[in-house]
Amino acid sequence: MTRRHALLASAAAGTLVAASLTAATLPASAAASGCAVTYTVQSQWTGGFSGNIAITNLGSALTNWTLTFDFPNAGQQVTQGWSATWSQSGTRVSAASLSWNGSLSTDASTTIGFNGAWNGVNPVPTSFALNGTTCTGTVSPSPTTPPPTTTPPPTTPPPTTPPPTTPPPTTPPPTTAPPTGAAPSLRVSGNRLVTAAGETYRLLGVNRASGEFACVQGKGMWDSGPVDQASVDAMKAWNIRAVRIPLNEDCWLGLSGSPSGATYQQAVKAYANLLVANGINPILDLHWTHGAYTGNISACPDVNATCQKPMPSRQYTPQFWTGVATAFKGNDAVLFDLFNEPYPDAANNWSDMTAAWRCLRDGGTCTGIDYPVAGMQNLVDAVRATGATNVLLVPGLTWTNDLTQWLAYKPTDPRNNIVASWHSYNFNACVTETCWDTQIAPVAAQVPVHAGEIGQDTCAHDYIDRLTTWLDRNRLGYTAWTWNPWGCSGGNVLIEDYNGTPTKSYGEGYRAHLLSVTP
Repeated sequence: MTRRHALLASAAAGTLVAASLTAATLPASAAASGCAVTYTVQSQWTGGFSGNIAITNLGSALTNWTLTFDFPNAGQQVTQGWSATWSQSGTRVSAASLSWNGSLSTDASTTIGFNGAWNGVNPVPTSFALNGTTCTGTVSPSPTTPPPTTTPPPTTPPPTTPPPTTPPPTTPPPTTAPPTGAAPSLRVSGNRLVTAAGETYRLLGVNRASGEFACVQGKGMWDSGPVDQASVDAMKAWNIRAVRIPLNEDCWLGLSGSPSGATYQQAVKAYANLLVANGINPILDLHWTHGAYTGNISACPDVNATCQKPMPSRQYTPQFWTGVATAFKGNDAVLFDLFNEPYPDAANNWSDMTAAWRCLRDGGTCTGIDYPVAGMQNLVDAVRATGATNVLLVPGLTWTNDLTQWLAYKPTDPRNNIVASWHSYNFNACVTETCWDTQIAPVAAQVPVHAGEIGQDTCAHDYIDRLTTWLDRNRLGYTAWTWNPWGCSGGNVLIEDYNGTPTKSYGEGYRAHLLSVTP
């Protein structure tokens, strides 16, 4: 993905229906009871809604609790929940307390929430029970000596999928702690990334763009954005554990641009090392490369690395990876993404997909590309010739959205330390669970798959919600586009500023998700 792609992608926002605030508070009664519940529909749109449930314990102190209720309509389903462990069987919904909100003294309250789906009508549930006791709102006698209470952290719903006209909620409290200590060294074991101790580890985070374009556009190194401790702390507050850093071949090699050569290299090393020290794995991605290309879907006619080319050049790209591998050799917390988004299939106008896959792996002379091409095998060989053992990410075709023949054309790595790189946006071809199950899951069954770029060309987060749900279920990693404050009118922009203020809906939704999952 490039900033240009993000701004030019066509919008595909979903239909929004007027959402009225709906609340139901269970009435008090004369009968003895142990709890009171307020159920609130925060917002509602076609086929979906977001809800809050406030729970007050009116009986004896609790050390843990489970709230149960029934949806009146069989078409109502909880799709995502926070501040509790959620489950649903038929119309019956259960929400069990977490470690930090299980203790509720008499008259203490907590709030949980969820996103849901509905079909036909979306009526409010009429009865709730806490640990099996129906909540009618009456206070039971308080114990003589109430036990000490644990004040729960504030809980508010994550953003919902409608466009940013919906008033934005804030992020729910994290269920996992932000990273501490240095980032782990990683290697491939079977179809998983693992730490040095052999524990499965997922790369969950963001892209930090600008290293690919700022130096050749007269914008300095990082597009005037900070790459200091404060900016990394803002990432850690989102529970970010991986940052993909797009790079520019010409700037690294000193061929063009400013800063260039040693100055550019040192800036990349310093940022990568800062991330590693803060528990965040950097993924160094070769984004813009040398080579004149004016063929099908050309991004620019410039021979210099001023846009995305269909394939890297044999003239310079192996040299680039020799330099990067030498710089980071011995630091296996850093991963190498060999080439951003190849499209040799578009260069030959999709006339010969077999030839396109061969071009991707072997390089050489490729139909529609005028310069000698470096294939992924050339780049693997360049890295390994330095003695570097870092994990390598190898892309597919069609801007890295097509992995259908990836296994057949996987380059040979003497260390068997290769991950399949996949990109997924709502405007790509493979955008359904069925496609992911048939095209991506078979690859993930044999090698690790990392979704290096995910996003959608709107400011909503309905697509990435579906996608991250699928990726989580298959235990795959992902890094969303992009941690840059470019405004969300064209989609794919996560933050309003480098303090980590999320963009409305898209950024808020992704932040809420990162705070709820573990590597």
